Amino acid sequence: MGKSSGNLIQALLNLLASLFGGSKPATPPAPTTPPLPPNTTTEPAVVVTRRVMLLIYDPVVDPSTGLKLSKKQNWYSVEELSATFIADILDASGGLARYQIIQRVELDEFPTKVDGFRYTAQSYLDAYHGTAPVHSPDTIDYAPLLQKFNILQRVATNEIDEVWAFGFPHAGFYESTMGGLGAFWCNSEPLKGTANCPRRFIIMGFSLERGVGEMLEAFGHRAESIMEKVYSRMPSNANMWKKFTRYDKAFPGHAELGNIHYAPNSNSDYDWANQRMVASHCDDWKNYPNFQGITRQVNCIEWGSGDMRAHHLWWLKHLPKIAGTTNGIANNWWQYITDVNSVSV
Repeated sequence: MGKSSGNLIQALLNLLASLFGGSKPATPPAPTTPPLPPNTTTEPAVVVTRRVMLLIYDPVVDPSTGLKLSKKQNWYSVEELSATFIADILDASGGLARYQIIQRVELDEFPTKVDGFRYTAQSYLDAYHGTAPVHSPDTIDYAPLLQKFNILQRVATNEIDEVWAFGFPHAGFYESTMGGLGAFWCNSEPLKGTANCPRRFIIMGFSLERGVGEMLEAFGHRAESIMEKVYSRMPSNANMWKKFTRYDKAFPGHAELGNIHYAPNSNSDYDWANQRMVASHCDDWKNYPNFQGITRQVNCIEWGSGDMRAHHLWWLKHLPKIAGTTNGIANNWWQYITDVNSVSV
């Protein structure tokens, strides 16, 4: 067959295809978003009680008198700190988050760092007062702590739910860290070697040198990490956590509560004393999830004019804590923040 004949046949085929339709590549269907679970109003707001093991690192720094580090430096009382913190969390949660200290262990030692280093009383005081360098790496080795106090087994058998470790500057504790099967980021990487524990747990790191405001800050970062995980699979238009944390600098004219570092009108981290007035929907969170569109001009007077503890309590008190679910997520966010085993992973 000549070249001209072949071209003619192809032209006829093309004409027939244009008249009667030819085969075309199948167009893949547009991706669809799975429907969100229905909302409910009957699921009660769960009261969560957590059993805490309290570890206090307060070594003797003068063997001749038995003087401990906290007394030498005139730091806070761990009893006062923990009692006030527990009361603040109970108040902020509307009685839904209840902590009980079931064991108190005081340790006459400095914790071991990840490279095996351990301060002596003199080397620590030299580092603290700046006459010697602070040891690096600073982070403690959590493995000896877990083993010494049989923490994985005690968590697994529901004897304890979490650990609060009180230390001091350069002790090396994370503000919070999570262990157990399915552990996820909680202001630090999950604890290695803990997946054989069937329940997740958190170790909080507090300091005897600092006050309740700093304890609430550590707890606030814990809340941020956990709620980020809770809403991680939620489409952006239904992500109430992202909405809750909006502040004016990032969303001009559409501030909500901000986050632990940023109040609704903050221009930078820790800017809790800013007097600039901004529009905020903070009051409307009292109506969650049935927002009424309430907006009000606010500034630092709302959250303590720069007081760390006052700001953090103001922020925590606005976290939803009512019955029911919205898009499959409890309207009581405190149950996730206090019971990390209730978070889907």
